[in-house]
Amino acid sequence: MSTYNTALGRGGYQTSVNTLFGQTMGFVAATTGLFALGGYVGRDLTGGASLVAFVGAFVCLFAMRFTARRSREGTIALLAVFGFVLGLATAPAIAYYAATDPQAVWKAGGATALFIAALGSAGYATSRDLSGLARVCFWALLALLVFGVVTIFVKIPGGSMIYSVAGLFIFAGFTMVDFQRLRRSQDTASAPLLAASIFLDILNVFLFFLRIFSRGR
Repeated sequence: MSTYNTALGRGGYQTSVNTLFGQTMGFVAATTGLFALGGYVGRDLTGGASLVAFVGAFVCLFAMRFTARRSREGTIALLAVFGFVLGLATAPAIAYYAATDPQAVWKAGGATALFIAALGSAGYATSRDLSGLARVCFWALLALLVFGVVTIFVKIPGGSMIYSVAGLFIFAGFTMVDFQRLRRSQDTASAPLLAASIFLDILNVFLFFLRIFSRGR
């Protein structure tokens, strides 16, 4: 009986993990589709409107943290709005790259797919606890943001390339951490939040590759 219960417990855990993985990646795919729709709708937005959309996207992201335990439907709705509005926010920049250097966009997309597949698989498969890496990446990201502000006012040779490569290293860490969270969590209610986090990993990696392939333009 004990052996049967142990096997049943393992089977239930595996089912929960598989369900969470499927739901999360389904949400990631849906968010990506809404992001693409927002990118198309907002391709002619002005800089000011794009900034407002960017702020709105992160308001949705923070609101999701409050609704996650209260309303699954509300959290999913916020995730949908988040994807669409973030598409609006980044639309002018992506439209610029698509018009001036379309090959860079395609290369960035392909590189992003390979990058996320490789690092996501590594994070999902590793048994090593990556929570410490998450803290390192968080502080590294803050330092990168400061560096980015400095490069606006001070010309640093190769500054754009340094910024992009460092960003890829940081989000390599975040990607591994998020996919390990996806494997370890058994709470299907966390799927929308995990999807938002993984989607942000994908988007940031894409934008860093875009800067690299377009040579920082």
